[in-house]
Amino acid sequence: MEEQLIAPCGMNCSLCISYQSMKNDLKRQGFHKKYCPGCIPRGENCIHMGDQCELLAKGKIRFCYECEIFPCKRLKTLDKRYRTKYHMSMIENLEFIRDNSVELFLKEEEIKWLCNECGGVICCHNGLCLNCDLETLRKNKKYRWKEE
Repeated sequence: MEEQLIAPCGMNCSLCISYQSMKNDLKRQGFHKKYCPGCIPRGENCIHMGDQCELLAKGKIRFCYECEIFPCKRLKTLDKRYRTKYHMSMIENLEFIRDNSVELFLKEEEIKWLCNECGGVICCHNGLCLNCDLETLRKNKKYRWKEE
């Protein structure tokens, strides 16, 4: 995992279905998923927050926790959706980065999202490894996290 794949909102873009689809070239394998190289690499600062935050839109801050109103209402709403649907918290990610470092965050993320089968990365949007679990995704294109 790379630092440039951590978006200002706390999203780890390397866990995203659009990033992983691009990385694994899923279109070539018959999937119709949009591709995204990540917020920072594509020059967007943050696709989740940049359109509603002047500081992010103008690149004045690297992470949302640098803002005096962190966490803002928009980030709280986004965080709630990601905690509920996708087993991750952008606010917790940002607090960890703020309190520890982005380097330690990346090390923790590599452990947390590691596929035990192949060593790849689990996708936060569906809980699947796109190296090992393509057949599950092929059978159910809207697959989202096993019930626990």
